[in-house]
Amino acid sequence: MLILASASPRRLALLQQAGIEPDALMPADLDETPTRGEHPRALAKRLSSEKARATARRVAELDYDEPYVLAADTVVCVGRDILPKTELEEDAEACLRILSGRAHRVYTGVSLVTPRGSLRQKLVESRVRFKRLSRLDISRYLASGEWRGKAGGYAIQGRAGAFVVRLVGSYTNVVGLPLYETVNLLAGAGYDVDSRSGLAVPEEEMQEDLATETAIFDDESADETRASGR
Repeated sequence: MLILASASPRRLALLQQAGIEPDALMPADLDETPTRGEHPRALAKRLSSEKARATARRVAELDYDEPYVLAADTVVCVGRDILPKTELEEDAEACLRILSGRAHRVYTGVSLVTPRGSLRQKLVESRVRFKRLSRLDISRYLASGEWRGKAGGYAIQGRAGAFVVRLVGSYTNVVGLPLYETVNLLAGAGYDVDSRSGLAVPEEEMQEDLATETAIFDDESADETRASGR
């Protein structure tokens, strides 16, 4: 059986999009504050593994048959500066002003605890560049409320999709769960993805889908240098 250690409707919807229906939702309640000097990549990996292990400990007390525990954490950063998961409008506005006209990176750590208790992980990186946002762009987006609880203060699958000039890497990673890597992580750990999903997606087809989500990021280095202030 598969337990999703998340309360995120986006992650659940993405799994369902791949034809995978978790048997249970069991979110982990953690302090997600970065440690001093923690790199965004390390934070995404640490939080996803802590979520998976915390939920696996709860699952161990229950009579579940062959449980797989899946967790993820998404981090948005400009340079090494980690942007918050915004709950206040002023924080969302600050994030949008930082991201305006700039390149940023999105990391998602995906962690899986197998029935034998071993931990398997993937770290996926996407690079996104926003257009220059006008005051009207920002005020309308804030009014939508779409930013609440979102890493970096935006949801690419919603209205903020119109802000994206270029994207390199996995689109579903930016939404919150990189599907290609997650499905392969589950399959590689022995979870019968095809049987549970009722459909088998050929690897070549998944790679083609991923390719449609990418774009050429010609001036990536220059943009990220400006974005990080170096």
